[in-house]
Amino acid sequence: MSQNTVRLTMTQALVRYLCNQWTDLDGKREPLFAGVFGIFGHGNVTCLSEALEAVQDQLPTWRGQNEQSMALAAVGFAKAQRRRQIMIATTSIGPGATNMVTAAGTAHANRLPLLMLAGDTFANRLPDPVLQQVEHYHNPSITVNDAFKAVSRYWDRIVLPEQIITSLPQAIATMLDPADCGPAFIGLAQDTQEKAFDYPTAFFEPKVWRISRPRPDKAALAEAALLLQTAKRPLIIAGGGVRYALAEQIVADFAVKRGIPLVETIAGKGGVTHIHPAHAGPIGIVGSTSANALAAEADVIVAIGTRLQDFTTGSWTAFRQDAQFIAINTARFDANKHRALAVVGDALETVRELDAMLGDWSADATLLPKAQGLFAEWNALLDQHQQPTNALIPSYAQVVAVVNQSAKPNDTLVAAAGGIPGEVSKGWRVKQPHTFDCEFGFSCMGYEIAAGWGHALAKKGKGTPIVMIGDGTYLMMNSDIYSTVLTGHKMIIVVCDNGGYGVINRLQTFKGVPEFNNLLKDCRVKQPFAVDFVKHAEAMGALARKVDTLDELAAAMQWAQTTDRTTLISIVTDAYQWVPGDADWDVGVPEVSERESVQAARQQQIEIRRKQRVGV
Repeated sequence: MSQNTVRLTMTQALVRYLCNQWTDLDGKREPLFAGVFGIFGHGNVTCLSEALEAVQDQLPTWRGQNEQSMALAAVGFAKAQRRRQIMIATTSIGPGATNMVTAAGTAHANRLPLLMLAGDTFANRLPDPVLQQVEHYHNPSITVNDAFKAVSRYWDRIVLPEQIITSLPQAIATMLDPADCGPAFIGLAQDTQEKAFDYPTAFFEPKVWRISRPRPDKAALAEAALLLQTAKRPLIIAGGGVRYALAEQIVADFAVKRGIPLVETIAGKGGVTHIHPAHAGPIGIVGSTSANALAAEADVIVAIGTRLQDFTTGSWTAFRQDAQFIAINTARFDANKHRALAVVGDALETVRELDAMLGDWSADATLLPKAQGLFAEWNALLDQHQQPTNALIPSYAQVVAVVNQSAKPNDTLVAAAGGIPGEVSKGWRVKQPHTFDCEFGFSCMGYEIAAGWGHALAKKGKGTPIVMIGDGTYLMMNSDIYSTVLTGHKMIIVVCDNGGYGVINRLQTFKGVPEFNNLLKDCRVKQPFAVDFVKHAEAMGALARKVDTLDELAAAMQWAQTTDRTTLISIVTDAYQWVPGDADWDVGVPEVSERESVQAARQQQIEIRRKQRVGV
């Protein structure tokens, strides 16, 4: 070993390298990797844990209860930090690793960084088959970790200790690239983890990573400016990429200055407050009547930082056939969707340069006031659905309103799947930017409570994550309630108990199928049974309270704001009342059926498809 090298095992070197990576977070130099979520097994406990234990004061390791949920907590953390700081999730080989595949898919669909380190089989294959190894007769090099290739932006398997010298920088560069951002997976062969190598000391020199801001092509930008200047009814769609580029303010200012209404995708919601003068509501299937009315008339749509998912576009029925798109995106793939004029570049810098090219142009002076009028009508409709009534069982809309009113400005709403995403996308009135996280890129059931833990880690006591979750999703993944009690990371959980999978029951019946296997009353059960969510949460150390009325919910929310640990509130919620939406959605409906209700739904679906904008 020379003076310019240091002899370490592969896992010791891996951990030392990760500890020397830094990021610029709100003007301060902070560790790029804020910590590790880990469940140890035979594939990572003897070598990787040895290395992590030695640096636990610098790189803290948090013990998870489930590999999927701890990786989802890392996804929530990355979203809270707007992709500028990353958590690691480590597991053993086998089922521990494959449990993370769903979390990897969530990170991939949402373009969020997550570093996964999983144990693997032996590179030398001498002990094969090892415990938890899945053998492939035709290809012995395949392990269960190959499953991550479909849901990772970067994938590697380390079979020689020196391979991390080239692999780790590429993994980090991928996770921080605004165009390619997503999860990185690295499999660690068990025998390679123990091997020592003379690593160059230069490999461990501290490095500060900064998110690049690629400028747009000048010709494309000029073309976009000319197209926008021809617009009679332009519209801005702000997606999650606006938030990750820290471009919320410049996009909002641009909208006001140029008189263009601004609507938000689900990922983009929270870029501006609900009452911002250019804000015209959420767009799409779980959007507002105001945003969808503007989309239907828009002739030029400036889509900023959005991948234009079907819930944004109404399965491409929300726009005129001749509408023209200007797609501003760091990802070439997203910018070139649907015949758009692609402007590939950072949202902040691109909007700034586009603004400079527009001179004194602005949209028709009546457009923004019209949008404000439509948004006022939407707010009146929301008020109508959110106000208390004499109904014995409150609606989702009413529950959302009470929780929203009780939330402090810096509390963050967290939701993901079931009926709640639609209700909070429509009805949650954002009080402070960057306080809304509805994971709907993957619509991952089980994200909510795990992500609440991640948000609590990121917020460091500056506000509380408020998790709104249905009873069905709660039962799917809830063990991180225990995690947060153990670690002292508080969240407030509101369980809306509607007796099963209410929103899918709604879709099922809307398309002509009788209620079947969604609400508990329609399942093959001996008898419907209501879970006592209060007792369940209390058994994991949380504080909890069941309420029956909206007044009791308001009082419970005030109480929950004063508690010293994770607090759960359970309320029975109506499974059939929803805030209306007017965007179409393309789903499969049987072409042949003896049911008249299905036949009618099929004809309706054909009409929806006739309205679809033809694109690529």
